[in-house]
Amino acid sequence: MAYSFFQKLFRRKSAAREQALAEFHTRYASFKDLLQANADIAKIMATLDTVYHGSKSLDTDQIRHEIMRAMVSVRTMSESLSKLSNDRYPALAPVLDNICNHIKNELASYTPGDVTELTLPLSEVDASMTYSVGAKNANLGEIHNMLEMPVPRGFAITTRAAQLFINRNKGLFTAMQKSLAQVDIDHPQSIQRTSDEIYELIMATPLPEEVERALLVTYDKAFGKDPDYPVALRSSAIAEDGVQSFAGQYLSILGVTRGTLLDSFKKVLASLYSPRAIAYRLTNGYELSTYGMAMCCLQMIKAKAAGVAYSRHPVNLRSNDVLINGVWGLGEAVADGSALPDQWLVSRATHKITRETIVGKLTKVMLDKNPDGTISPHVHEVEELLQNLPCLTREQVQAIAKAAVEFEHHYQYPQDIEWALDEDERLYFLQTRPMGFDTTSEDVRAPELEKIRPVISQAEVAARGVACGRVMIMDPDEDMTHFPEGYVLVMTHSSSNATVAMQRACAIVAEVGSLTGHMASVCREYGVPTLINAPGATMLLEEDQLVTVDALKGRVFNGEIPELLELHISRPPVANTPATVMMRRMAPYILPLHLIDPRAETFSPENCTSLHDVMRFIHEKSYNEMFLLSDTVSEGKDTAATSFSGPIPLDLYIIDLGGGLKDPLKRTARIDEVTDPSPLRTLLEGMLNPTVQANGPRPVNMRGFMSVMGNTMMSANTAERFGDHSYAIVSDKYLNFSSRVGYHYAILDCWCSATVSKNYIRFEFAGGAAGSVQRQRRVRCIGIILKELGFRVSVIADRVQARYQKYPRADIMQRLDQLGRLLIMTRQMDMLMTSEEAVTKFASNFLNGDYH
Repeated sequence: MAYSFFQKLFRRKSAAREQALAEFHTRYASFKDLLQANADIAKIMATLDTVYHGSKSLDTDQIRHEIMRAMVSVRTMSESLSKLSNDRYPALAPVLDNICNHIKNELASYTPGDVTELTLPLSEVDASMTYSVGAKNANLGEIHNMLEMPVPRGFAITTRAAQLFINRNKGLFTAMQKSLAQVDIDHPQSIQRTSDEIYELIMATPLPEEVERALLVTYDKAFGKDPDYPVALRSSAIAEDGVQSFAGQYLSILGVTRGTLLDSFKKVLASLYSPRAIAYRLTNGYELSTYGMAMCCLQMIKAKAAGVAYSRHPVNLRSNDVLINGVWGLGEAVADGSALPDQWLVSRATHKITRETIVGKLTKVMLDKNPDGTISPHVHEVEELLQNLPCLTREQVQAIAKAAVEFEHHYQYPQDIEWALDEDERLYFLQTRPMGFDTTSEDVRAPELEKIRPVISQAEVAARGVACGRVMIMDPDEDMTHFPEGYVLVMTHSSSNATVAMQRACAIVAEVGSLTGHMASVCREYGVPTLINAPGATMLLEEDQLVTVDALKGRVFNGEIPELLELHISRPPVANTPATVMMRRMAPYILPLHLIDPRAETFSPENCTSLHDVMRFIHEKSYNEMFLLSDTVSEGKDTAATSFSGPIPLDLYIIDLGGGLKDPLKRTARIDEVTDPSPLRTLLEGMLNPTVQANGPRPVNMRGFMSVMGNTMMSANTAERFGDHSYAIVSDKYLNFSSRVGYHYAILDCWCSATVSKNYIRFEFAGGAAGSVQRQRRVRCIGIILKELGFRVSVIADRVQARYQKYPRADIMQRLDQLGRLLIMTRQMDMLMTSEEAVTKFASNFLNGDYH
């Protein structure tokens, strides 16, 4: 009978233990899922960010896959936070749904599939259609439809027209392949022979009826039924006007009329296989047998003046000016270099003309009718009165410069732009394409740096670039609203708080950080050269020291290093490709971080506008929820706990979530039965350190003691005394320690793993039995100690809160050991805080290893 009673009692206690452990395991599992999802999306966003800024190449399908993964990871974080907090943030889910819906709508507009039309009006073309209409058409449609810039009337002939022409004539396709197979780059005559053969084949082959009909019907819609209306038929090949410009490799025909349109179509298509086009493709690694030729049929502008503009100076890479060249008449003389043009340099920042060079222009190119009725360019003399006058007014120069900068901002890449001014002084943009840059200077100048010794080396590059400025060392938690323009921000560790300074900082150096962390991601977004994991940076660099930050090779040099600054400027930004076009449209809903300060009123779900914002909000709030985990422990859940047996002045119970104890089923555990290494083991070792353990009773200051006694009696009826149990909820990587003794409490929450971006310690200490003055002195003393240990500290009244995060495992363990010592030392310290001198004295003693 007695046996049956005790068996039932044991079963009830065992069931209660299992139920309590299950509750903790559920929350811990949610927290682990959240941290893993956070790490996953950080890597995804770092990848997308490098695509956005041109450092990495992905195709549109790969980008689509990464974006879908990002949405799933953030959704996992949201669901995990909901479980952790018992749905404490109901506004988060609808906000996330809204952001994801925006992203899905944008993705829907990039559904894979070729354009089926043979022709398209430019009003229906944008940069996402490059693979169907070619880069020239895509860019013209983009700047007209997205930026509302003036372009000539016209239409795009899609690649489908050329494909249909070749595929409907099987003999043509076979003959072309056979001819191309004979090309040998070492024998130029084979290139010429192949080019001639393919030209003859194409010109001798009739156009399919549907291609012919589409060209003529669209021509009539665009330009009316005047058979003599002159247009330009320009090549718009798939790779043309991209990273490899193919400038001048393909044919453009001026003065095309309705009657010559069909033959002109075949001539432009045949230029895909001109000798120089074949040689160019061979040299730059493009497929020889491609027939992805689209064309651009445009209104001919009767140009009073024309030319080119570069949004960056193409030679002086350190210049901050737009370069504009122009001549009277058509711009062909500028493009082919046959005429010396007028030239202007215009400040990109102010749009003021910084230099103007006007030359004598004796001739100009104009369109004339030939005896056979065709139209072609002819050279004319410039009227004597105009020969030495600028071909543009200052206002027109500034308008072109302003547009050039806007094009660059839109495409995130310096642009090479053709413009024309018609006889009515109306400005048109004929094309825009990425500028070409010479990057060989990097290889030439790099060896010179070997003679210069860096102050810091082997740091990790978080955002590429080079910058020079004076050093300002700041606390990562400090208000950076007024960070000075052009300075180098130096911190002990990375912090999203630095976002405030990024628009003014020329570079950032952090002693510790994560490549996939919030700050690194935003630095890449802002284009701020950034180094992380630069040990000792705050000690090696001095306030106001002039330094050059080399965020290409992870170095910092004293003073200005011109060779490095040139390396930086010679590296062009991102080019325009279908993948980067997609990323530009998706980026506002994914990459920007607006939620920076967790203490701000705006740090809320309602102010999240991107996946990065949602990720940041959830990450921050998950720490808060785990910090309060021990509040869920009640006397009834002691059955889930193992009592700690050791010489510490705490009644400590351990709840093992997995891997924290060597035998979690034992009712008691000694220090050697706690997993080593683990956060709890390190904390306990700090508490049990022989230098901390007092050999006798702590000397009591009687004035402080009477203050404690008096305050205790006065508050006996109003103050709620904490329970005497302390709890440690643990795993091999996690610790939530809650010590509630008498009238004060301490809470410590920690994750310690090999993944730096996940690691953190949060610590809070408050209360006490002494008067408010002594309690406040104690927490100020604790605050001084923690700040010296590298924590971010906040002291309000008799409460101190501290945070130490994103540091390596070894650093986290060192701080846990120190916190263990601190928890022992600070017991009843409030009764010793009888003067202000005691605050600094006890802090100094602790930091010097004197714990008594």
